[in-house]
Amino acid sequence: RLTWRYAGRAAHIVAIDPKAEDIEIAIEDCPADLRHQIEFRAIRLEDLELPAEEFDLALLSWSL
Repeated sequence: RLTWRYAGRAAHIVAIDPKAEDIEIAIEDCPADLRHQIEFRAIRLEDLELPAEEFDLALLSWSL
């Protein structure tokens, strides 16, 4: 839900979820006009390896 809300304001989004099935659903539900901006990955946050300086903002939903 948050991905669609903010994608129009971002140059690029990395959307992650540890469940591959949830990523597949997100890809199917992704509005066509946002698909070029969003990179979907089935991965845990702890396993995500990207340089921190690549991000201006990080939103974590449904997390503790």
